[in-house]
Amino acid sequence: MKIYVGNLPDEVTEEELRQEFGAFGEVTSVSIVTDKYSGRSRGFGFVEMGIVSEGQAAIAGLDGKTLKDRTLSVNAARPPSQSKSRGSYGDKKGSRFSGGRPRKY
Repeated sequence: MKIYVGNLPDEVTEEELRQEFGAFGEVTSVSIVTDKYSGRSRGFGFVEMGIVSEGQAAIAGLDGKTLKDRTLSVNAARPPSQSKSRGSYGDKKGSRFSGGRPRKY
């Protein structure tokens, strides 16, 4: 089960998250999302637990818990979106930005 963990303090480590969630069962992976340029935490991450019931117990036990003066937001992670982004101009035929036949204005 993949779990989203939000509102993480900047200084929290993956090992500290592993310990928090480990109290509820076996943690298979921990990942704190970082900014690709600065390397700083973006304030959220993901924890994977092998058994769904243990993941649900971790969500119930840790959602709203305070960690280093921050209140955690913990819930089941949503699957990635299946739809592809159309960009800021869309991709409708006839749009003057899509490569289709240009409209007459």
